[in-house]
Amino acid sequence: MKKVLFVCLGNICRSPAAEGVFRDMVRQAGLEGKIKVDSAGTGGWHEGDSPDGRMIQHARQRGYDLSDLEARQIRAPEDLSEYDYILTMDSSNLRNVLALDVKKEHHHKVKPLVSFCRIHSVQEVPDPYYREADGFEHVLDLIEDACRELLQHVKKELSA
Repeated sequence: MKKVLFVCLGNICRSPAAEGVFRDMVRQAGLEGKIKVDSAGTGGWHEGDSPDGRMIQHARQRGYDLSDLEARQIRAPEDLSEYDYILTMDSSNLRNVLALDVKKEHHHKVKPLVSFCRIHSVQEVPDPYYREADGFEHVLDLIEDACRELLQHVKKELSA
């Protein structure tokens, strides 16, 4: 079993979108029992909330269902030790997650999600919260690109 955690700021836009996209890709690949997918935020002010309605709508238009997701804050040290991949959406999230790993035991698991992108050449997944519809679409484009490559990477590890 491989475990993947997507992390953004509030866990209502980017990381739940990544969770939903990757969960769907895992399901389509028939790997539901072999790959666990979750998401969290570095901040806890949205804990218990559903994803942003705009992200739910844009994801639904692409065939992804985010309606069952609920925001939570990342838990240290539990999440750091449990997950094999801890993928952040931007440099601030990356710094915040690395700071939770006080003993630096899990730094090797923490990396930007966009490091898996093959089509797009970007430094981070931008926060669409204060943007128009095209911001949410761009985020989904980046997430789909990265998640396709991530799935290939995880599949290789599972078969090794």
